[in-house]
Amino acid sequence: MARLADYFVVVGYDLDKRGGSEGQGRIHQRFPEKDWEDNPFPQGLELFCQPNGWQLVPERKPPSFFVAVLTDINSERHYCACFTFWETVENPQLLKGESSEADEDDGPGLLQPAQLYAPRSLVLVSRLDHSEVFRNCLSLIYTVHVDGLHVPMETVIGNLLTCIIPIAGGSQMNDPPLCSLTDILLGCFQLGQDDIEESSRTITLGAGDRQVIQTPINDSLPVSGCSVALLFRQLGILNVLCLFCAALTEHKILFLSSSYQRLTDACRALLAIMFPLKYSFTYIPILPGKLLEVLSTPTPFIIGVNSIFRSETQELLDVIIADLDGGTVTIPECVNISPLPEPLLHHTQTAISMVLDPELEVADHAFPPSIQASSLKIQDKEIRAIFLWLFAQLFQGYRWCLHIIRIHPEPVIRFYKAAFLGQRALSEDDFLMKVLDGMAFAGFVSERGPPYRTTDLFDDLIASQVERIRQETGNSQKVMKHVKELAEQLFKNENPYPAVAMHRVQRTAEKAQPRVPQTSFPPLDEVGVQLFIDHAAAKLITAPPVVKSELKGLVPAGPPLADIVDRNGNVLANSARRLEVVRNCITYIFDNKMLEAKKLMPAVIRALKGRAARVCLTQELNQHVLQNRAVLDDQQFDYIVRMMNCTLQDCSHMDEHGIAAALLPLVTAFCRKLGGGITQFAYSCVQEHVVWTNMPFWEAMFYSDVQKHIRSLYLENEEEGDASTNDSEGGQQQVSALELASEQSRLWPTLSKEQQQERVQKEESTVFSQAIHYANRMSYLLLPLDTSKNRMLRNTGLGDVESVSNSYVTNSIAGSMAESYDTESGFEDAECSDVANSVVRFINRFVDKVCNESGVTNEHLKALHTMIPDIVQMHIETLDAVNRESKRLPPIQKPKLLRPTLLLGEEFVMEGMRVHLIADGREEATGVMGGPPLLPAEGAIFLTTYRIIFKGTPTDPLVGEQVVSRSFPIASLTKEKRLSGSQVSVPLDQLIQEGLQLRSCTFQLMKIAFDEEVASDLAEVFRKHVHKLRFPQHVQGTFAFTVGQSAKLVVEHKTKDKNQSLRTLSKNLVKTAKRTIGRQHVTRKKYSPPTWENRSSLQSEIDEDEISVSEEPDQSSLTLSSTIRSSDRQTMSNAVERACCRDYQRLGLGTLSSSLTRSKNEPFRISTVNRMYTVCRSYPGLLIVPQSIPDSTIQRISRCYRQNRFPVVCWRNSRTKAVLLRSAGLHTKGVVGFFKSPNATTSGPSQADSTSLEQEKYLQAIISSMPSYSEASGRNTLSGFTSSHMSTSGKWGSIRGSGRLSMYNPDVGNRLAEKESPQANGGPAEPYFLRQKRAYLYIIGDKSQLKGGKQDSFQQWEVVPIEVFDIRQVKNSFKKLMKACVPSSTNNDQNMTFHRCLEESEWMNLLHRLLQVSVLVVELLDNGSSVMVSLEDGWDVTTQVVSLVQLLSDPYYRTIDGFRLLVEKEWLSFGHRFSHRGAQTLASQSSGFTPVFLQFLDCVHQIHLQFPMEFEFSQYYLKFLAYHYVSNRFRTFLLDSDYERIELGVLYEEKGERRNPQVCKSVWDYIDRLNKKTPIFYNYMFSPEEEEVLKPYSFISNLKVWDFYTEETLSEGPSFDWELVRGRQEKPLEEAGERMDTTAPKSQRRIVWPCYDSLSKEVPDAITKLLQDVQNLESELGQPTEKWKETWDKIKTAQRVESRLESKHSFSSSLLMSSNLSHQRRSQGVYLQESGVGSSINLALDCEVNTTSTPAAGRPSTSTLYSQFQSTESENRSYEGILYKRGALLKPWKPRWFVLDKTKHQLRYYESRQDKVCKGLIELGEVESVIMGTPAMGAPKNIDDKAFFDLKTTKRVYNFCAQDSTNAQLWMDSIQSCLSDA
Repeated sequence: MARLADYFVVVGYDLDKRGGSEGQGRIHQRFPEKDWEDNPFPQGLELFCQPNGWQLVPERKPPSFFVAVLTDINSERHYCACFTFWETVENPQLLKGESSEADEDDGPGLLQPAQLYAPRSLVLVSRLDHSEVFRNCLSLIYTVHVDGLHVPMETVIGNLLTCIIPIAGGSQMNDPPLCSLTDILLGCFQLGQDDIEESSRTITLGAGDRQVIQTPINDSLPVSGCSVALLFRQLGILNVLCLFCAALTEHKILFLSSSYQRLTDACRALLAIMFPLKYSFTYIPILPGKLLEVLSTPTPFIIGVNSIFRSETQELLDVIIADLDGGTVTIPECVNISPLPEPLLHHTQTAISMVLDPELEVADHAFPPSIQASSLKIQDKEIRAIFLWLFAQLFQGYRWCLHIIRIHPEPVIRFYKAAFLGQRALSEDDFLMKVLDGMAFAGFVSERGPPYRTTDLFDDLIASQVERIRQETGNSQKVMKHVKELAEQLFKNENPYPAVAMHRVQRTAEKAQPRVPQTSFPPLDEVGVQLFIDHAAAKLITAPPVVKSELKGLVPAGPPLADIVDRNGNVLANSARRLEVVRNCITYIFDNKMLEAKKLMPAVIRALKGRAARVCLTQELNQHVLQNRAVLDDQQFDYIVRMMNCTLQDCSHMDEHGIAAALLPLVTAFCRKLGGGITQFAYSCVQEHVVWTNMPFWEAMFYSDVQKHIRSLYLENEEEGDASTNDSEGGQQQVSALELASEQSRLWPTLSKEQQQERVQKEESTVFSQAIHYANRMSYLLLPLDTSKNRMLRNTGLGDVESVSNSYVTNSIAGSMAESYDTESGFEDAECSDVANSVVRFINRFVDKVCNESGVTNEHLKALHTMIPDIVQMHIETLDAVNRESKRLPPIQKPKLLRPTLLLGEEFVMEGMRVHLIADGREEATGVMGGPPLLPAEGAIFLTTYRIIFKGTPTDPLVGEQVVSRSFPIASLTKEKRLSGSQVSVPLDQLIQEGLQLRSCTFQLMKIAFDEEVASDLAEVFRKHVHKLRFPQHVQGTFAFTVGQSAKLVVEHKTKDKNQSLRTLSKNLVKTAKRTIGRQHVTRKKYSPPTWENRSSLQSEIDEDEISVSEEPDQSSLTLSSTIRSSDRQTMSNAVERACCRDYQRLGLGTLSSSLTRSKNEPFRISTVNRMYTVCRSYPGLLIVPQSIPDSTIQRISRCYRQNRFPVVCWRNSRTKAVLLRSAGLHTKGVVGFFKSPNATTSGPSQADSTSLEQEKYLQAIISSMPSYSEASGRNTLSGFTSSHMSTSGKWGSIRGSGRLSMYNPDVGNRLAEKESPQANGGPAEPYFLRQKRAYLYIIGDKSQLKGGKQDSFQQWEVVPIEVFDIRQVKNSFKKLMKACVPSSTNNDQNMTFHRCLEESEWMNLLHRLLQVSVLVVELLDNGSSVMVSLEDGWDVTTQVVSLVQLLSDPYYRTIDGFRLLVEKEWLSFGHRFSHRGAQTLASQSSGFTPVFLQFLDCVHQIHLQFPMEFEFSQYYLKFLAYHYVSNRFRTFLLDSDYERIELGVLYEEKGERRNPQVCKSVWDYIDRLNKKTPIFYNYMFSPEEEEVLKPYSFISNLKVWDFYTEETLSEGPSFDWELVRGRQEKPLEEAGERMDTTAPKSQRRIVWPCYDSLSKEVPDAITKLLQDVQNLESELGQPTEKWKETWDKIKTAQRVESRLESKHSFSSSLLMSSNLSHQRRSQGVYLQESGVGSSINLALDCEVNTTSTPAAGRPSTSTLYSQFQSTESENRSYEGILYKRGALLKPWKPRWFVLDKTKHQLRYYESRQDKVCKGLIELGEVESVIMGTPAMGAPKNIDDKAFFDLKTTKRVYNFCAQDSTNAQLWMDSIQSCLSDA
């Protein structure tokens, strides 16, 4: 029984405390005034009466009612029903101050309201939730007040406070009349006898009213009214399910609504659907505005807030906000709600939608039956029934996982979570894990765990309906039938007598408008009310006590979990054959048939991956223990331990399948005898598993054993035989522990005190004895065999109960232990005690926890604490003896470590460490897809200066003879990740501590696990070395530079010195440059040119380098030669020889001529404006620009472009003469100024305007260069254009509009260039400004940059905005591509197949977009329009597009030489940032690896696949480049621009004599050398069409995944380091051409394994094979072997003379010319005879034809006169000899042959004495002085200081060094005499 209302309170507006904007409430009266003893008065009630704050209002509001909920300190909820009405304020002096705030609604407030209204609240406080009854009672009191009924208010309130009703079940008919008491007290009207039954649920307050209270039959079920159905209507199914999951997984939930009653209902509804779980966190359905800071509490909550406070809730970052009025649920980004597990989620959603919208099912029927949705009250119960049904499925079988550990005096019950999750196969499910760990579930277990109690609807459901639910799943009709049955029960519980719903309450609202109270609420007589309360209390004492018998009984458990089969289980894993293998193997071991067992072992280890096989193993071993066969010999012991380890290895830390639990008794049973009467048990060999350090595992095991013993304690004598079996749950024929406990609980009250005491003691001692037993068991598994070595401290679990990870070192103890292996050191005891202490601490924690939970007495607990250290100490002593003896056993034979072959100059940094190479996600090597299991393999990992190499043999004995090797260059390492022991799975006779996963961008992955013999600090050293080598301080630390230096120096000391010298060098460089260029500051990043007025003053300044800055007086009249000072000649000659120039000459794009008679009509010229790299750092020194544009303009234009990369010509179409230009995107200012208003005129020409005009002029010059333009006299209409072709739906629109460029097809270019010309921005074509012709120049620009640009319809160029991908996209795409091609672990998710991952990477999409844009540009060029590609910074996408365009358009680039030239020109010279994008140094580490060049190569590979006869090089050539551009073996792809290469001196270094001919510094030299020996790079199908323009398909369906990403050869590693793969013998490259395995007999058939053998080597193609045979025969016959190319060419010539004649001769001859060109001696520069070929570079570089051609003034220089006659060399050599000369900036001292020529007045120098062509000369006319010098950095060693002298000219100072001081003096004298003679 309980009071209906505990307190009645009158709360009003506090007029005294009014201040500020908000008023306060005040409690005017409360009844009773004294607190009830069992229920104190709740504080802060007045805040909840007006949650929005107490305010006076100018207009009376209607009365309102809502129920707030307050929770007290004991977690009891108090329901505060609050009825509020409005009274006029009687305080006239406050009116004036009040009005200004009160009439916010009335606008400016000019008219002050005559009176204001204050709120008054009547509040009922109760512990029962009967909101309708409260509403009626408070309405009655209000009616009495307003209508002035003749009933004393005190009587009504007194009756209300003394009304007693049953909490539950009270409305049943057969109950005694419980509420009649109130009627007797009232005396208002007496009841007749026949009204007695009705009175049992009727109350009256004595004002002529009458109400029925229907209390629920069972109070454990929540009462919800219609609230659940309303909540679903307000928010929708998915949103409510989301809130449901959030509440169960302990998130914060906030409801918003403008109605308080709705907030209360929503919160009540959420709690109702959570049943049988109870919400135990903060619950405030209505939160007052003053308490909003509660929302920032860290604990979970369910809170309701009025929507006027919405803005205050915006900054809550971790709160889920449900807006009831708007029907939305907002989940913050940082909150991750675990959803219900499928298929439960789907079933629940379907069922709810059938309740809420029953018409949905028949909506499509032709004759839909009329289906009426249930009433709201019924819908409410149906939805609750669905949630009950859901919980029944979630928690089915939970009672089988309860451990009862004490029955008397109170049952103590624990839930075995791991077993529950394991048997339900839901151990991975996030939602269930969180629910089981939550507070609500803990309450559920303690409330519903006891086996003897009253049951409710949920218990019945779990007990008897689980089977029915399972069978009905999927059948919606049956499910709905079941739901309706449950709903009926819920409805009945809430409304036991739905027919009797009688209210007779007088309300003012019934007939007319509610009357307005004329007076304020009167103060009540406290004494009168108190009399009623006292009277009632006295009556209650004398009344007989009401006893309601509770029906307690055994709680049925429902079907056992074992019957709920794991339906998702893998059929393979549980196949009977595998179990048979396991059983046979164990039988063989115990029968001592070791050879048979060894054969089966690999199969057993594979089988043990499956759960059934592991269970089978534990059962089989248990049988042998029972047969007393637990003592084994050494070999048996090894095998059993290995199988146990393998079984435990796949167990998770929580052991959900109970495997570790089943093995626990076995590891303490199996043993072997060692010498000296010592026994070693299996536990000492299976300690390396995370499960042993998991505290919850030990607790579950302990409770399980305690339950067994308690059960056997209470079983009758005849059943005690059964109790010893292992079945912890109890079988069908046995009584389960819970049933036993229930029976005992029933009998408990009938026992005498002594018997009760005896039982309590017996149980307690049972628990105590188990605790001792477990202290022993735990010490067995936690103390390592060798306590002197710190192997045990691997488990952080010993340091921290919660932790389940498996890192191997916890604390500083580990450090001290790892050092000391010496048992004689004297520190052994201290260390042992450290190990012992941590184990003791762990066991103590365990004992404390379990003993406190299971009620062990304090004396026993103390005894345990004193016992534990002794147990541990004793065990350590035993283990020492075992360890000593076990060391005498012969060690396991491990395979010998194999050493890898190294490249020339490659050296070991770390010798081999024994490791296991573990299988990753690629299945070919593991044997899963057929073939032998090559992995895992055991071997060693080596770290060299160049690579990380694994070499070893497979652990599977069937393929043990094969060698497995995997390697990749260190420079290609992209990610390194540590693996813990649990992530590493290797054969478990090996002890593994930790591992590493190394991923490389050459599509290789190494997962290695370090062997036990590798100290953990060594593994750390390995990681550090790898990191140091991967990211050197400077690019000079990469292998390409350090090759051949000592490895140790590289790693440790070298970096420091190197950097110091580098720093000095760069300082000198900057100083020199500053001194040189004056105001032109040279900095690394940015070039700021001097003001143009001061430019001329720079001319006279002296330059200290071989690169000079000079001013050109008149561009048009000057040729190149006149602009180059003699000191610049060397650099210029080098620049001229670069790839760019060779290509410009081939394309006829510009000349460098020494004569003045150069034709002026050549449209382009080679500009030297960037020879100092001052205009643009990342461009080459020589650039092609329009003839008419002077260099000064270029310098100005360059500033408009990003990175100063202004437009330059890089290719010309030989047929249409259209040119391809490249540049960076414009700066945003430039875009606006240039494209938006190109013809805008302003009053004065500002700087920006002039620049944009110059830009326009530049573009116009390019257009003018095109023949089609000049012929058309600027404005013709091309004949092919007619208006019918002007459709606006042209392909341009699709390219511009679609972000992904997906609608483009191969004929766009034709259409675009020939037929269609819509408006530039992709909009509809304007009729007046239709351009009746194609544009002469198309500018491909970035869409985002060109937004809003207007196109002038009369311009001759057109801007094509396209969307390009940025670098981040490429980077992310590549990461996903690597994970798809080389996954780190096998993926069991069916949705994440290789092709799905590939698709998600979007790599193919990026290729598609690149090819698409490239084909578009090719089409435009082919149709005679020039194209300028102007994207991003001009060095990534631009480079890709421009290179692809040239490759597609020009057959020359599809030859081996041509492709090299293309890469050198577009990628290297034009400054693609190889170092930055490849993250080659420490500085660029953070930017990450971005494979822009690889993407280009992939595109070339795609084109190669579509046009296999057009390329001279093979696919292997592309793979070779793809591998070596990241390998850092060659210097070719290092650094970011030519400028940086010159600065480091690597650009022209190959010119001089090579120090080490074996080490190739350039990848091209290497390819040339290799190409002579073997046809590996050659494509035999090469048969090109002349002038063929390729237009590949670019649809994704036409693209193929490059096999470079997926193939691997485990037999030899990557095949791209040719010496390693082919020539393993003495001659590294001699046999490179040999591709057959000649050792094996020819007739023998061979098995070629995928991923192991190299297919090209094992099965060579026919031509390679025949060429090889020819070579072999020649060598056998002793003939000189011919080069393969010659043989091939001969055969081709002989066989196909006709076809060769047909193929155009001119093309092959041009090829011949280019090949001659490239075979010129590199040291000489390009030296062609001055022939009639206008396009060749006629720059003679020997001394006679001097570089100075006629200057502008026309006066011939002396050297020009000299060159008119040729005298013999001997006459002109006055003095000669060797001198060391110090080169220009950053160049070393080099010995040169110097000749002093008095006749020509020159000092010339040559490469050597025999050389006929001079390298350079110094005009003696310019020499100012010859003085003694000082030794400078890098000078030759062991040379006298006096041997140095300096020669100062007007331009610079030359430093020389002779062999000795006398020699130096001789030279100085000779030069001096020459000077004096002059």
